[in-house]
Amino acid sequence: MAAEIGRYVKQPNGFKAFTPSKFPPTVRIELIGKTERLYSAALRSLGKLDGITHLLPDIDFFILMYVRKEAAHSSQIEGTKATMLDSLRAEVEPVSGADSDVDDIVHYVKAMNYGLKRLEEFPLSLRFIREVHGILMKDGRADNNATPGEFRTSQNWIGGHALSTAHYVPPAIPDMNRSLGDLENFLSKENDFPPLIKMALAHAQFETIHPFNDGNGRTGRLLTTFYLCREKILERPVLYLSEYLKKHRKAYFDLLDRYHDDGDIVSWLNFFLEGVDTVATQAIETCGKVTALRERDIARMQNLGRSAERGTLVLKELFRQPVATAKTIEKWTGLTRVNANVLLKKFVTLGILEQVNKKETYARSFIYRDYVKIFT
Repeated sequence: MAAEIGRYVKQPNGFKAFTPSKFPPTVRIELIGKTERLYSAALRSLGKLDGITHLLPDIDFFILMYVRKEAAHSSQIEGTKATMLDSLRAEVEPVSGADSDVDDIVHYVKAMNYGLKRLEEFPLSLRFIREVHGILMKDGRADNNATPGEFRTSQNWIGGHALSTAHYVPPAIPDMNRSLGDLENFLSKENDFPPLIKMALAHAQFETIHPFNDGNGRTGRLLTTFYLCREKILERPVLYLSEYLKKHRKAYFDLLDRYHDDGDIVSWLNFFLEGVDTVATQAIETCGKVTALRERDIARMQNLGRSAERGTLVLKELFRQPVATAKTIEKWTGLTRVNANVLLKKFVTLGILEQVNKKETYARSFIYRDYVKIFT
């Protein structure tokens, strides 16, 4: 099944830019063969995931960790070197050496949280996408012409040092604006496309249009999560695809090329649906591991004697923020600095916390290593 997603058109300045056809494509997309099997598997996995997340006692903490994980992987697809652990440490203390990379992840988390909240009262629209992009790119590391929250007003390109040597040249401004209007209508109006197929097509089309000067990849991946939530495919936002896309980064970009250059919709859909199934299955396993870890360490709190009550409070907070310092423990419990350090030492003895850098003697930070491992 091939569709005319668009064609390359010579521009007045001599270069050729991709000009999208009317969207969505008019070719009928049939769920047959491999695509049908992958679609059914993805739906089954999503149903199981939706059910098991109801059993988690602290679902909001679980979501927060997944948002951080998604932020790290999505930023790494674009070349960021910082890790999820770097961003966790940055939440409680300054991190040297990778500040700008960590900032990418921090801004992504802010954009995700903003978008999830905004969707409660605002439609998934071009204005919504611009607002999210504004949060993502404001004060973050980016090209000088990033223009946070604004669609581009000049020609951009992907790969190469100039338009003449570019790997891909997105639509010229008039065609970009027309195509964005088509995409907004596609997202907002009822049509015959099943939700997961619609989500896959919307992501590929957004990347084809490439409407921002910078941050298109991250914004497009945010869009998939927002669409899932808007359609209530999952009751809570617990499915994030960037880890899968990062692992298969070359295939991801190659298939996006084949989508717009060759109209190869089926290969893109198969890749995307397999990703949904894979990520949902992994999330189910993660739910089980988090539940087992929580039960294990709650039992360990009984070994703290008179400190058990405050220890249980700290443990609960660690599921939200798994990197802590003595100052953090003070804030959570109201203990003095001396007693906070005593409690920290007990958590280390119990094997719950581990000092991040054992060479540090001052301003030490500690990580809930077993918990973070589940997500990394």
